[in-house]
Amino acid sequence: MNELKFPHLFEPIRIGRTLFKNRIFAAPNGCQYLDYGNVPSDRGVAFYERKALGGFAAVTLGECIVDSKTGQAHAYQILLDNPAALPPLSSMATAISRHGAVASVQLQHCGMYSHLVYERGDQLLGPVDMAIPDVHTTNNDGHEVAASADGMRYVRGMTEEEIEDLIRKFGKAAAFVKQCGFGMVMIHAGHGWGLAQFISEATNTRTDKWGGHDLENRMRLPLAVIDSVRRAVGPGFPIEVRISGAECTDTGYDIDEGVAIAKMLDGRADIIHVSAGHHESPYATIITHPGMFQEDGCNVKYAAEIKKHVSAPVATVGAITDPAYMEELIASGQADIIHLGRQSLADPDLPRKARAGRDDDVDRCMRCCACFSTSTRTRRRACAINPEIGQELEEFSDRKPAVRKKVLVAGGGIAGMEAALTAARRGHEVILCEAGSELGGVLKCEALVPFKKRLDEYLKRQARRVAEAGVEIRLNTPVTPELAESLEPDAIVAALGATPVKPPIPGIDGANVFGAEYIYTHPEETENRVVILGGGLVGIELGLFLKGLGRDIQLIEMLPELNDGGNLVHMNSLRMQIAEKQIKVALSTRAKEIRADGVVADDGEEKFFPADTVIYAVGQRSHSDEAVALGRFAPEFYMVGDCIQARNIMSATREAYNAARDIGRI
Repeated sequence: MNELKFPHLFEPIRIGRTLFKNRIFAAPNGCQYLDYGNVPSDRGVAFYERKALGGFAAVTLGECIVDSKTGQAHAYQILLDNPAALPPLSSMATAISRHGAVASVQLQHCGMYSHLVYERGDQLLGPVDMAIPDVHTTNNDGHEVAASADGMRYVRGMTEEEIEDLIRKFGKAAAFVKQCGFGMVMIHAGHGWGLAQFISEATNTRTDKWGGHDLENRMRLPLAVIDSVRRAVGPGFPIEVRISGAECTDTGYDIDEGVAIAKMLDGRADIIHVSAGHHESPYATIITHPGMFQEDGCNVKYAAEIKKHVSAPVATVGAITDPAYMEELIASGQADIIHLGRQSLADPDLPRKARAGRDDDVDRCMRCCACFSTSTRTRRRACAINPEIGQELEEFSDRKPAVRKKVLVAGGGIAGMEAALTAARRGHEVILCEAGSELGGVLKCEALVPFKKRLDEYLKRQARRVAEAGVEIRLNTPVTPELAESLEPDAIVAALGATPVKPPIPGIDGANVFGAEYIYTHPEETENRVVILGGGLVGIELGLFLKGLGRDIQLIEMLPELNDGGNLVHMNSLRMQIAEKQIKVALSTRAKEIRADGVVADDGEEKFFPADTVIYAVGQRSHSDEAVALGRFAPEFYMVGDCIQARNIMSATREAYNAARDIGRI
C-alpha cells in the first residue's frame, strides 16, 4: 500500500503536549465489570484494552464518579474517590497505552439523577430545589424500591459551599487518574447530567452567581471545574469537555445556545466534544444514542455548526460507522475528531482496517441497541454481531485447538456462518451446508427494508468472509442424517434455524393472507389496508416498512403489551416510530377469524378490523428435532441459534462463536 486511503482520518493531531496517532477516538462506555469497591476487574481492563489494540488513538473509560456520596447514579460506576482504585486503574491505563492509544477517563457527577444516592436514603442535590418523577422502581440489584407517596423525588439546591466542594473534587479526581497513568480526561457536561443541569436554563433557575437567565452565571460551575482540573493536571495535559450541542427537548437549549456554550469553553477546553440530547427524555435519549431510524451521522450538524465559531478542536459522535464518511467529515472541516461508541463494539478493529484500506471489511453497527439492552439487564457488555464483546479476557488468554478437526456446519444463516468462520479461523477443516441457494438465512428477506440496510451489509460481508476463509460451501444441500454420516465429521454444529408459525385461525389459508417472511420480499403484493397479527419485533418492523410504502397499518397483539424481544432500548425507538407514523395498535386482542374483507377479533367484545391484506407474524418453530437427529454422527456435537429456541441475532452469533471455539479442545 503506497498511499493511505483516508489521509485526513489518519493524520496525527497534537492536543496540548500529546500527539494522537489518528482522529478516531473510542467514546466512553460504562465499565460494568467491577470488583468490590467499584474498581475495574481484569475483565473490565480487557474490554477497554481491546479497543486500543484495534487502533483507536484514544480510549475513554466512561462513567467515573468524582463524588460517590452525592453523585452516583447506579452501582456499576467507577468511584474515583476510592483510594483502592489506584492499582486496577493503573492496570487499565497501562493496558490501553501499551498499544499506542491515549488512555482517558470521563469525569462525571450525576446531579439530581444520582439515583443510587436516593436509593440509599440520602438527599438528591441539583441546581435548585425541585421535584422530579419517581420513575425508577427497582434499585441496581433488582430489588423493589418503595415509591414516594406522591410519585416524586425531591431535589435540594446545592449550597455555595457544596458547589465549591464539588469543584475541588473534580480537580482531585483528575489528579488521581493522572497518577494512575491516564493521559487525558473528559469532563462530562452534557446529556442532562450534573454539570449540564447547571448549564441548562430549564433546570438552573438560581438567583445567585451560579445560575439564572444569564448564561455566564450558568457556565460558572463547568468553567470553574475546568480550571480546577487544569490546576490539578498541569499545563499541556489534554482536557476534553463533552457537551450537548442541543438538548433536543421542549424546554432545553437549542444549537444557538450550544454555540454560545462552546464559545465560552473555547480557550479552556483542549477538545470540545459535541454530542446531543438529554438522557432523561425518551425522545432526546434516542438522539443521544441514535436508533436505526435516524440517518447516519445525524448529530454531526451540531459539531459542524459549533466548529465554525471556535478555535479548539471539535469532536463529533453518534451514528458514524463508515470510514469514508469519517474522512469526509475531517477533510471538509466539519469536525477534527470522530468519537465512536457502539461502533467500537461492532468492530474494535475499525481503525486498523481503515488504515490498511480494508474499510469494506468493517462490521458496521446496526444500531439495534442490543448492547444497551444487555447492559441494562445484566450489566454485561455484548454486541449483536460481534460475539467477542464481553469475552475479551478469554480472547487474550485463548489457545489454539489441540487437534485440527473436520467440522460440518449445518445451516448457513447468522449462526451457521459465524460457526463456520470461527472454526476455520482456528484452523479446522470446515464444510458448510445450506439448504437454500445462498448464505444468509431467513434474515435475507429483510434486504429491502431501508432501516435494516446494515443487517443486509453484514450478512453479505459474513458470506464473503466464509468463502475467503477457505470453508467448503455446499449450497442447495440440506443436511440429512444420511449426509452427516457419509461425511464422517469429527464435529457437527447444527444451526438449522426456525420457521414461522402459521396460526390455526379460520381463514388463515385465504388468498389475502401471507406470512411476514414472504411479504418482506414481496411487499408489492400488499394492498392499502394491512392488518398484521403479532406485535413482536417482526410484526412491528414489518408494519413500519409497509407504512413507508404508503400502506395503512393495524397491528393486533393478544398480549397487553407489545413484545420487545428483550430489547428495551430498541422498543423505545419503535414506539416513537409507531406514534410518528400513526400505526394503529390493538392490544389484548385475539384474532378469531380472517375474512376476505378483514379480521374478526376479540378484546372482551367482538370487533372487526377491515383489511385488504392480512399478515401473520406470531413466532417461530425451532428445528430442534431435525438438529437433534444429527447428533449421533460425530464425537463432538453442538446446537446453536434458533434451532435451540427462536431468539435474536446476538444469541445466534455468541452461541456459534463459543461453540466453534470449543471444538478440538481435546
